[in-house]
Amino acid sequence: MNIRRSVLWDSSAILALLDADDADHDRAVATADQIASESRPSFITNYIEVEAHALLLRKLGRTLAREWLLAGCLPVSRALPEEEDRAREIVARHSDKDWSLCDAISFAVLDMRGIRRAFTFDRHFLQFSRIEVLGVSR
Repeated sequence: MNIRRSVLWDSSAILALLDADDADHDRAVATADQIASESRPSFITNYIEVEAHALLLRKLGRTLAREWLLAGCLPVSRALPEEEDRAREIVARHSDKDWSLCDAISFAVLDMRGIRRAFTFDRHFLQFSRIEVLGVSR
């Protein structure tokens, strides 16, 4: 697997894909189809797994949240301690941003692993300039 071709999926993309009533659902389906057609490896971090499960639980209910979690549709890559440290540095350095620790860990994982694509509808990813964002529009 060429890790540089990989795509990190954010919880917002997972929700949009699974929720037919979500405003971004059609774009999520089209983007997921594009990622698949390009045979790009996809993954989530362990932090996104936790965040997505909580989001699905709140928005779509326990049954769907449990099914998604147990299905393991996307490989989970654990954030390394040095990526967690880098995420704290990102939050500290960007005091003007409302980035969550989960966002910052995603940025650190992408940056430190040389991955340039994220599938998300979270506008915070647009603020971290080193990433090509699939899904949300500028």
